[in-house]
Amino acid sequence: MTRTRHLTSLTALAAAGVLLLSACGGGGSGEADGGNEYQLAQEGKLIMCSTLPYEPFEFTRDGESVGFDIDLAKKLAERLDLEYELVDTGFEAIESASVLDTQQCDISLAGMTITDDRATKMDFTDAYLLDNLALMVRKDSGIKSISELKGKEVGVKQATTGEKYAQEQGAETVQFEDNTIMIQAISSGQVNAMVSNVSMIYSAVQTDDNLELVESYDTNEQLGAAVVKGNDKPAGAASDRTRSMQLWRNQ
Repeated sequence: MTRTRHLTSLTALAAAGVLLLSACGGGGSGEADGGNEYQLAQEGKLIMCSTLPYEPFEFTRDGESVGFDIDLAKKLAERLDLEYELVDTGFEAIESASVLDTQQCDISLAGMTITDDRATKMDFTDAYLLDNLALMVRKDSGIKSISELKGKEVGVKQATTGEKYAQEQGAETVQFEDNTIMIQAISSGQVNAMVSNVSMIYSAVQTDDNLELVESYDTNEQLGAAVVKGNDKPAGAASDRTRSMQLWRNQ
């Protein structure tokens, strides 16, 4: 357990996205030759799988899909002279790599942590963001530590590292596929708390005054994009000259 850490702000995360994208490979040069070189599901198009909403990585604003991951995928498609398409699907299908294996998409970007188990099912790019897990509760809950939640219901997103961590701490996990519904469940008292990435929780507490981040955990989550196992060309393109970055400040 650590002192609470926060992302500096969503503005800082967005700024980091600009830095990351500018660090990608050089401008579009047509080297993909319509996409054949990258063994894409559809020639000339980069199809991204993600799970909305998971703010600030992917969410809908004014009817448009936006977010850090979406910006990254769009920029990658632009650099490779490809069209861009988004497929919104369940995280379990992304985490299991089934969407990649069945060619529903070419790349998965969903605020997903790189783990040894997942790396046996898909290939990852270099990490594009360093993150930790955190605990979020209602301000009036009186809960100050995850140690107080043994046997209590804690909201988690299905098939995530947050779910695994909460279970290891003795919490009774309640799975949600939709992040918005999970946050509403905490606000309404249906669950006692939520464990997820700091970046997502920080975004949630900025928009709901009834919620607070009470502690974070140094799990050193490395978030990366994923492609089908064995097809290293799109992974290499996405990783080209990218650099890992950690956007934290102690509070």
